[in-house]
Amino acid sequence: MSIRNTDQASFHISSRTRSSNTRQSLISSNSDNIKVTADLEDIIPESRKRKRYSPRKPTKHFIKEEAEEVKKELLYDDEGDKTKFKKSIVKQRKERKPARRVKNNDTESIEVQPPSNWKEVYETMKEMRTKGISQNAAVDSMGCERIAEANASPREKRLHTLISLMLSSQTKDTINAATMNRLYLELPPHSDGAMPGLTLENLLAVDAAHLNELIRAVGFHNNKTKYIKATAEILRDKWNSDIPDSIDGLVSLPGVGPKMAYLCLSSAWGRTEGIGVDVHVHRITNLWGWHKTKTPEETRLALQAWLPKELWHEINWLLVGFGQTTCLPIGRKCGDCELAFKGLCKSIDPSKRHQIRKSDKFKLKADPEFKQEESV
Repeated sequence: MSIRNTDQASFHISSRTRSSNTRQSLISSNSDNIKVTADLEDIIPESRKRKRYSPRKPTKHFIKEEAEEVKKELLYDDEGDKTKFKKSIVKQRKERKPARRVKNNDTESIEVQPPSNWKEVYETMKEMRTKGISQNAAVDSMGCERIAEANASPREKRLHTLISLMLSSQTKDTINAATMNRLYLELPPHSDGAMPGLTLENLLAVDAAHLNELIRAVGFHNNKTKYIKATAEILRDKWNSDIPDSIDGLVSLPGVGPKMAYLCLSSAWGRTEGIGVDVHVHRITNLWGWHKTKTPEETRLALQAWLPKELWHEINWLLVGFGQTTCLPIGRKCGDCELAFKGLCKSIDPSKRHQIRKSDKFKLKADPEFKQEESV
């Protein structure tokens, strides 16, 4: 505060003079004329009003003990004195971790640890596929393992499996099954007296234009016609009119990649040497956060690094059906998915969160005592 303000607020000088020297002499000689009205501190206005006293509200401090999963709640009374500790169980949030490489300090080797919650996710999805809303998918009745003719010979069944896989790329299972059925019935015989149907001899003899017409419902039918005709000749010349029994032999066929090769080897020959990863397996496992891969082949290598081998054969069938019925490429049914109710999926459709929270299943999970009202 300036001297000018203090002179006006606290001191009353009875006489003033224009000369500063005269003023100083008057102050020193006539001290009786100066009347002190207040202390300087008392007349300085406060910057803000003082708040009325209010009792201190009870506060809570949480102390986390690393040794055990408890928290201590330190309570205060109205006077601010410590009263007691209150213990309660802390439910720690499960941390989701993708598959990751870690170094084993004992062996100095690099090991791949699986995703943190993969078993619970897998078992929940499998239960939905076998007993829940994801059962009776198209792949269950029209997949490559079930599409071969029942009365065909073992060699012809293996051919049927290979051809169905070659036709299945970029094609729905329903359309693929209808196209295969057309080949069984309408592929003309290679000679007089022979039977029509899908045999290697009939494929070799059929005109490419006619074959293209028979399979025109599938995606990329022009290219697939060329691949099938070329494959038929390779099977006749190099594989004794049968399909290859190795991954290297299968991927050497035109139009056959790793996914088809591993599925064909498993379905046709009963040998599982790898995981058949299609768009459903690639998409869903990335949605779950198991890995961050850009191609199905990267996904196959990532899964094979940690997934138990006894699950390699079934995972394709399970996830393809799950992707066809529940976890659709467009319009995922998160509101009906058990993974969403259990909080196991990290990619729930935001538009379905409100529906999930309003559902009875979600309420029952949050409160075991919740009981759905019986409908009248």
